[in-house]
Amino acid sequence: MKVIKRDGRAVEFKSDKISIAIEKANREVTNDKRANKQEVDRIIEYIEALDKKRILVEDIQDIIEEKLMEYGKYDLAKKYIVYRYTRALVRKQNTTDESILGLIKNANNVSSINKNSCIVATMQRNLIAGEVSKDLTKRILLPEKITKAHEEGILYFHATEYFLQPLINSSFINVGDMLNNGTVINNIQINQPKTFQMACTILAQIIAIVAESQYGEQYINIKYLGEYLRKSYNKYVMELKEISGVELSETTIETFVQKRIEDEVKNGIYTIKSQIESLVNMCEANFIVGIIVDDENNDEYHEENQMIISELLKSDIHNARIITNIDTYNGTNFEGFFNYGVVSINLPQISILANGDEKVFWELLNSRLELCYEALMCKHYALLGTISNVSPIHWQSGAIARLKSNERIDRYLRDGYSSLSLRICWIR
Repeated sequence: MKVIKRDGRAVEFKSDKISIAIEKANREVTNDKRANKQEVDRIIEYIEALDKKRILVEDIQDIIEEKLMEYGKYDLAKKYIVYRYTRALVRKQNTTDESILGLIKNANNVSSINKNSCIVATMQRNLIAGEVSKDLTKRILLPEKITKAHEEGILYFHATEYFLQPLINSSFINVGDMLNNGTVINNIQINQPKTFQMACTILAQIIAIVAESQYGEQYINIKYLGEYLRKSYNKYVMELKEISGVELSETTIETFVQKRIEDEVKNGIYTIKSQIESLVNMCEANFIVGIIVDDENNDEYHEENQMIISELLKSDIHNARIITNIDTYNGTNFEGFFNYGVVSINLPQISILANGDEKVFWELLNSRLELCYEALMCKHYALLGTISNVSPIHWQSGAIARLKSNERIDRYLRDGYSSLSLRICWIR
């Protein structure tokens, strides 16, 4: 029988190790509460009788605890549990010291894509905080079997550096609600804009504040800007008529106004482009804005949106994706939707371990899918009970919801309003 150690190594089962572990616990209790040799032998015989090809070391320890309590050795079982827990803490302590010191000394390269660990201020501070969060998440916050599965490549628990905080992953920002009904940015009430340029400026600010309060992508639908481009058009027509003092032909008005509109579209899109690219360079490497081009046939502002889309495509915004179909975002078609966690399963590893045995493959797949589900539920339970104050832009000011102060976000974690994702990938 092979015993699977915590580091993934498979070693031969040795009964004397069980005897030694119980004997160490025996020394912590009085003679009348100790397990005798016959009871220890019965525990070993029980484990051997399971006749398993492979068994986890944690499962062996669970059996020992159960059998000691079955024999009425409650004090001994308690001492064994304490001993086991103490050994676990010893294994886990100081796991992050080396990586943090390496960051401070610029001795390692744990930076991701655009995160430069040599920049002393924001980047280094964020990276150090991330390493601490990873360490605490793996040692304390996650169940040991999830951490073990993550470390062994059975699954990948994404974004451990953010698990300490009540953050969501990605979101589909409700731009229409925030522009049309107003929002709050940095405690300042922002009313509905009156021009296209104002709408773009507000949208750029929304993008920036949302980026500070989530760790993944955000998506916006630019179709709502068409209404504000028409507002600008009407404003210019009115101003031109008032300033000229004479009656101008429709052709003359159109020529002058169209030039103003073209300039405003360029300036507005440049405002958004500048905000996105500055955020990518200065903040998170995984910050990407997905700009959704939802060209509906019944769009009242179709012509205006075509101008905006044309300028958007010419602007070549770095780290932004142009999405032409709204349904490609997590299979949903409404704004305010968000994802708050991702776990990946290592499917190729299962195939390798199964070695062509179809029955073994499905057994492994089912057991690991259950493990992935439990890992995703860790994400779910970590966010339950979160109050709206943690990110007003998301939960109070319309990016996702319009909750009151201190109101819990729990109802948005069910009924299809949000998602947890299971991905299939090759981990290692």
